[in-house]
Amino acid sequence: MNSVGDSFGWAFRDPQWLQKMLVQGLIVLIPIVGWIAMTGWLMMAFENAREGKNELPPAGFHLDRGIAIFVMFLVYSIVLDIPAFILYGLGGGTSSAGSSNNAAAAAASGFFSLGGLWGFVARLILAFLTPSLIVNTYHRGFAGGFDIERVWHMATVNVSNSVVAGLIVFVASLIGGFGFVICCVGIIFTIPFENAITAAAVAWFEKVQSAPATPPTAPAT
Repeated sequence: MNSVGDSFGWAFRDPQWLQKMLVQGLIVLIPIVGWIAMTGWLMMAFENAREGKNELPPAGFHLDRGIAIFVMFLVYSIVLDIPAFILYGLGGGTSSAGSSNNAAAAAASGFFSLGGLWGFVARLILAFLTPSLIVNTYHRGFAGGFDIERVWHMATVNVSNSVVAGLIVFVASLIGGFGFVICCVGIIFTIPFENAITAAAVAWFEKVQSAPATPPTAPAT
């Protein structure tokens, strides 16, 4: 992966990209099992991309490859969203306690707004951490994903790389969600495409994040 911009076109280098994506997209419609299979496909796509292969993995129930990163995404998402849950709870409690009180209604609205704002911030934080989270989980499984210090260090050793890769991950998630707009049918294609973009972006991230720093140029004499 020479450039992070290649992430959007990497999947289409595979002559069989359409059938692989569509079959995996059909599998993802199965609750829980399909979601884990999708994350397994993501990890296999990342493996291919980091090895320089322009090939998507075959569609299938890749549960053994997906369970670790699926749990990581679930745990990190829940933890990051805890402040939002608290704010929504305060909003609901305030609204119920003072349904006829304008001040209480205003306070409840404020809590709900803050909850929504934090939810968006949490999504950005998760996108920022996702490249490091995938790389660490790929190499060390559950232990790598739960090694918060290591995940954070890799994400912050060169913040600009994490921001760029995280931005691609975030944009990919928007593309994946766009399938729900098309009567939900579109997710059969957009969700696998989202994961293919993510896999390629993380492969780029691992490559540049682990590259040795360029030594400073000696001053002219």
